[in-house]
Parts: sequence; C-alpha cells; structure tokens
Amino acid sequence: MTVPGLPMAVPSRDLPTRVRIHEVGARDGLQNEKATVPTEVKAEFIRRLDGAGLTTIEATSFVHPKWVPQLADAEQLFPMVSDLHAALPVLVPNERGLDRALGLGARRVAVFASATESFAKANLNRTVDEALAMFEPVVSRAKAASVHVRGYLSMCFGDPWEGAVPIPQVVKVCRALLDMGCDELSLGDTIGVATPGHVVALLAALDEAGVPPTALGVHFHDTYGQALANTLAALQQGVTTVDASAGGLGGCPYAKSATGNLATEDLVWMLRGLGIDTGIDLGRLVATSTWMAAQLGRPSPSRTVRALSHEDTEEH
Repeated sequence: MTVPGLPMAVPSRDLPTRVRIHEVGARDGLQNEKATVPTEVKAEFIRRLDGAGLTTIEATSFVHPKWVPQLADAEQLFPMVSDLHAALPVLVPNERGLDRALGLGARRVAVFASATESFAKANLNRTVDEALAMFEPVVSRAKAASVHVRGYLSMCFGDPWEGAVPIPQVVKVCRALLDMGCDELSLGDTIGVATPGHVVALLAALDEAGVPPTALGVHFHDTYGQALANTLAALQQGVTTVDASAGGLGGCPYAKSATGNLATEDLVWMLRGLGIDTGIDLGRLVATSTWMAAQLGRPSPSRTVRALSHEDTEEH
C-alpha cells in the first residue's frame, strides 16, 4: 500500500541530483520472449515509455534474425517510433547492422563486447580481441557519421564458465572500447553476481585508468537481489546513467542463469526517496508496465509495479 507523499525524499550530499535512466525493456526486455511479440505492440510499448518521460529508450537490435528471432522486425519497428522525443539507440553487431540502422536514420547505436573469452565465444563466436577488431570499423564509421556510440561490456562482475573476472581484465576491455571512440560504456552484471564492494572497486580501477564515472552507465541484473544496492554504490561513485527495464522484463539469452533486469519502477522509487530527479512520471510508467504484462500474459516481477497497480485495483 502507498500513501500520497511517499516515498519521502531525503537527499544525500554524496549522490547526484539527477540520473538518466537508459530504458532497455523494449530490446533487452523482449528479446527473450518465447512467443513473438507483434511489432505494433512493441511500438505501442515504446510510445507509452516515451509518454512516461523516459528520455532514452533502446528500441531494437539490428542483428541477424537467426540469432535473436524476437527482434527480426527491426526494419519495420524503427520507422514506427522514430518521431518520438526520446533518443532511440539500437544495437549493431557489425557493419551490416550499422548500414541497416543508418539507412533508417538511427542517430545512436551500441556495440556489445565481453570482458571474458567464454562469453565472447558464446555470444559472438569470437575471441575478445577478434570482437574488438570487428567493432573498430563499426565505431569508426558511426563516429564519422556523427552518430553516438555506446559500448556494452558483458560479464564485468562474474562469468558462468570462468567464475570471478579479474578487475584489470575488465579495465583493459573498457579502455579499448573508449580508445576506439565509444562515447559511453555500460558495465554489465550479466549474471547478477555483483555486490556493492565489487562495484566500488571496479569503478575506482576504471577511474584510475582514465575511464571516469561520467563516461559510464551501469547495467545490473537482480538475480541475487543486489541490483538496487549495486546501483546505489555506483551513484555514490559518481555514475549518473543507469540501465533498467520497465516492469523488470528480460535477461540474457546466452547466459541461462541471468534472470531479472533491474525494474525501472523499482529504480525510480528508490531515486525518488533519495531526492534524485529522473523526469519520469511513475504513475504512467507503472500503467505502461501493467499494460505490457497483460500483453505478455503474466504479472510484472517489479515490486513497485505490483504495489502500485494493486492499490489502483483496490481503489477502482
């Protein structure tokens, strides 16, 4: 149950005053769905997210349909939402994907690398160095076209095959992506094993290597219930971009134990309580996730969505 005026905002001096939420629900959230989600439903989902105040909404991925069938409609979907106010980044795995994205007018793209050899092999069928070499012309051409480039880095905190991932190993790949020309990096806790101390240690090592928190976003999974704690630790270190998925949709199709993206609503609730501005209308966001859950035929795993939508049901 919630009461007007809650959560009470209690700002902290060691936290940013504003956080940009990088919404991944429409891409990372839906790519794992077994049943095909109609293109019109995806477009409506993105439109509703835009209406709730999200300023960055990852729309789709220009990967080969064989690898991610759920996103095979990228060419059809992107023009349906390209008129929105929000920035609409898309994933591009190679130059062919970049050509497809640029052909539709995309102004923000993302490449996706791995901090570990095992995941690079599973996800891209390449070594870490081979993947970086594949991305170099993609990033170069995107920057030549004045397109913003984000670099995703998976397995920053642990790998299901290799176990613990040494911090210097993560720093090395981050540095390579920045040197390549990426505008920002997203540190992925792909299997959800990070804890706050680990987050602080990695961010400190990156800062020492010339990768400041202003160049970073964090992408935590809630597999072990640590996503919000890890996010708070990152904010305390100066990070101001956080990836989240409306309704807590999604995971990673190449890492079986990776369940549960951080729910955008849970993140917004925490940030509100900390007095941190996001520009998001939580009521509209909850309504959007409730609508999407109905389209998928199951309840949202987000605790905030469940709390607020349950109250709405009782009141109406």
